[in-house]
Amino acid sequence: MTWQYTEEQVQRQAEMLANRVKKTYSRLKKRFRKQNIDVFRLYDWDIPEVRAVVDWYAGHLVIAEYERLQTGPKWLPAMARAVANALSVPMERVFMKRRRTGQADGPRYERLDNRNLTLWVRERDLYFKVNLSDRVDTGLYSDHRDTRVMVRSMAGGQNFLNLYCYTGAFTCAAAAGGAKTTTSVDRSQTYIQWASENMERNGLVFPGHRFVRSDVFDFLDHYRGRPFSLVVVDPPSFSTAKRGSSRFEVLRDHPVLLQKVLRVTAPGGTIFFSTNHQRFEPQMDGLPAAEIAEITRKTIPIDYRNQQIHRCWLIKAPG
Repeated sequence: MTWQYTEEQVQRQAEMLANRVKKTYSRLKKRFRKQNIDVFRLYDWDIPEVRAVVDWYAGHLVIAEYERLQTGPKWLPAMARAVANALSVPMERVFMKRRRTGQADGPRYERLDNRNLTLWVRERDLYFKVNLSDRVDTGLYSDHRDTRVMVRSMAGGQNFLNLYCYTGAFTCAAAAGGAKTTTSVDRSQTYIQWASENMERNGLVFPGHRFVRSDVFDFLDHYRGRPFSLVVVDPPSFSTAKRGSSRFEVLRDHPVLLQKVLRVTAPGGTIFFSTNHQRFEPQMDGLPAAEIAEITRKTIPIDYRNQQIHRCWLIKAPG
């Protein structure tokens, strides 16, 4: 029989979490307010025994537990109440999630609810729609906000491709940076529509910006158009989409994926490749690229530096 924390242990952990979150919020709030950043991380498993994530969304809180048996059903609500009290956030603005690993398609496709509690949040001069209630992930990966600045700075006059585009945050950044064209690919119609709404909210609906509902491998295999000079590839760790007789796994399948991406990339073009697979080992030595450089440290914002939330590479196509 698996033991569970006692009420005293849960209370002590809740107090530790609340104190840590309150200090972090006090340290970060002015910095991000000046930058017009509404979404940032307050806690990510900073204390070994308190396995949780706390994110701030413009006066709302999303609190997620890295689920394990010993916490029991009362653990997460206790953490949520303590954090809400510490930051004076009413409980109706607090959203509790449970994170699991090794799930097919990962958290972005897992539906938890159907309340559709959405709001628009700012990231500098761009707005993004988030859904705080229905999935573990909300529609915005704020750990890549600095990567989006990099993409935007390079996008002027480029033909931009966003693979596994999710809700199109990178596409908005590229379009705002003056990309000549953008192509956003995802196999989910829900996220293709969401990406289109984000572009429209930011006044970025122009000819040359298109959204493609497709499996990424199918798109790359059949694409015969103009090559892309700037590409973002941010696949899920796992997917139910079949690759031959097996399911997609980024650890195993990223070399073939990147080879296909290079085939549609213009000479001298730039590829950003990222993954949040926690045990990722790159296998890129055989890629026909002019340059491969890991840029992870440059792309992780200050509020995510307690954990390596993702890894990121800059890949240059041969000229």
